[in-house]
Amino acid sequence: QVQLVESGGGMVQAGGSLRLSCLASGRTFSSLTMGWFRRAPGNGREFVAAIRPNSGTTDYVASVKGRFTISRDNAKNTVYLQMNNLKPEDAAVYSCAAANTYALPLRLSRFDDWGQGTQVTVSS
Repeated sequence: QVQLVESGGGMVQAGGSLRLSCLASGRTFSSLTMGWFRRAPGNGREFVAAIRPNSGTTDYVASVKGRFTISRDNAKNTVYLQMNNLKPEDAAVYSCAAANTYALPLRLSRFDDWGQGTQVTVSS
């Protein structure tokens, strides 16, 4: 089992930026496919981005392409989500997740372990 702790959420004005971090422990981080998901009030969980262990393959939901960047530092057991040009519709609780294997596209990977989430609020 993987323990995941997110940080970096907060309140920002539309057009602003935030960087989320997710620190993993409990398994070999460098072997995990990592993902970010979000849930807005009244909505279901939505895939945002994912990255393979070697950072060579990423996947993004269309609505964040060109604005969000997922990356990882295997030496720090951390995955990041850089969010630029934030929009009010990006407001949600963002959670990271880990998968022991991957599928293509990465959003179809089986994510078994989840963090508690961090709140992102975007004011217009």
